[in-house]
Amino acid sequence: MKRINEYKKLFKVEGELDLKKLKTTYRNLVKEWHPDKFQDEEKKEEAGIISHKIIDGYHFLVSIAPKTKEDNLEEYTTTITDSQVADYHHKSMLLEVTFTNGDTYEYFGVNRKLFLKFINSKSINNFGRRNIFNSFLYRKTKKASVMA
Repeated sequence: MKRINEYKKLFKVEGELDLKKLKTTYRNLVKEWHPDKFQDEEKKEEAGIISHKIIDGYHFLVSIAPKTKEDNLEEYTTTITDSQVADYHHKSMLLEVTFTNGDTYEYFGVNRKLFLKFINSKSINNFGRRNIFNSFLYRKTKKASVMA
C-alpha cells in the first residue's frame, strides 16, 4: 500500500485512476525530468533516478487501474478458477501468488493472519478464491511463458 500511495503522490492522483490523465501527467513528468535536459552531471544523475521512478510508477499505476482490471477480467477469472496455486510468497502486506498456468499476481493489503489461514487451509485454492483473489487490490506481474 505504501508503494501505491507513493506513486499516486508522484502523479498527483486522488481517488480512482483515470488512464488518460495518468498518461498526460506521465508525459509531462518525463519531459520535465529527462536526463538530457541537464548539463550538470549531478543533476543529470538525479534526473535519471527520478525518471526511472516515474516510468516504474506509471507502469505500476496502469496495472492496478480499474480500466486495466476490467479489460483483463475474463483472463483473470479463468486463471483463478481453472489454475491451481503453484507457489506463493508473503512479505509485509503483499502476497504474491503464481498459478499453474504461469501467471503471477500480487495482492495488496493481505495481512499475516490471513496469509497464515491461507497456507494452513485444507484447500489454498478454494480459500484464495473465497477470501483473497476477489477481495484485495491486485495486479498481474508476470505472464505465463509461451512454449513453442
